[in-house]
Amino acid sequence: MFSIGELSKRTKVKVPTIRYYEETGLLAAPDRTEGNQRRYDAAGLARLNFIKHARDLGFSIDAISELIGLQGYPDRSCQAATDIAVTQLSDVRAKIKRLRALEKELVRISKGCNGQGVSEDCYVLASLSDHGLCEHDH
Repeated sequence: MFSIGELSKRTKVKVPTIRYYEETGLLAAPDRTEGNQRRYDAAGLARLNFIKHARDLGFSIDAISELIGLQGYPDRSCQAATDIAVTQLSDVRAKIKRLRALEKELVRISKGCNGQGVSEDCYVLASLSDHGLCEHDH
């Protein structure tokens, strides 16, 4: 049995976040001692590790909730879980594409100013003030 502090140390999930996961139903509320302290079992530790890993991969709370729900049906097809993972992958790829466009524009803006002039003539400041100076939409 683990206290919430021990669970936090083992999973590297902050105590308020653990409480939040309990409030949202992702993590089952644990048994409590006579002193009203939470006591988590190995299943609670495993569930929190699952949630943390999914969050690290960028899955939303709703997606994690769906994935947890799917775990309750071990004989079902895993297609729904695959669909959730494919959607997450698509979202990540779209973010990467947007970040690459931002990178390209920031490189261009940064090269537009050598840092030797005064702020009144600074291309970086002018570009941030006028979106029309950007080459691409971002």
